[in-house]
Amino acid sequence: MSGSVRGESTLTEEDTMFDTTRAFGSFAVPDTDAAREFYGTTLGLDVRPVPGMEEHGLLQIDLGEGRVVLVYPKPDHAPAVFTVLNLPVDDIDAAVDELVRRGVTMLRYDAFEHDEKGVVRGGEPLVAWFADPAGNTIGLIQE
Repeated sequence: MSGSVRGESTLTEEDTMFDTTRAFGSFAVPDTDAAREFYGTTLGLDVRPVPGMEEHGLLQIDLGEGRVVLVYPKPDHAPAVFTVLNLPVDDIDAAVDELVRRGVTMLRYDAFEHDEKGVVRGGEPLVAWFADPAGNTIGLIQE
């Protein structure tokens, strides 16, 4: 694997060991029922049990075009100290307004200057954050 410099790869598709077309992210929550309600009802995302793993409480958030995020139960869950999921939006103001209408509170970080809605507008992309019921941080991004 020599020849790879700062993300530039000389590997061919046949040389790679990963099928990146099926790669996925994941994060933990203490209560998958609460996560299903929040991500499915509050956010309006397609949330389903992972086929064959229903008894273990695993969920998948289907983001379309074969992209999924795995949500798994972890009773001793501690919220991540970073953003676990970024959701691109066409109109961040409309998205923030609708989330607030649905009872979601925008987060504010001392390191950023936020407007009255909680949006960081210091350039592009425009960004806002909120937490799921488990305390995991979700980002909204308008490019």
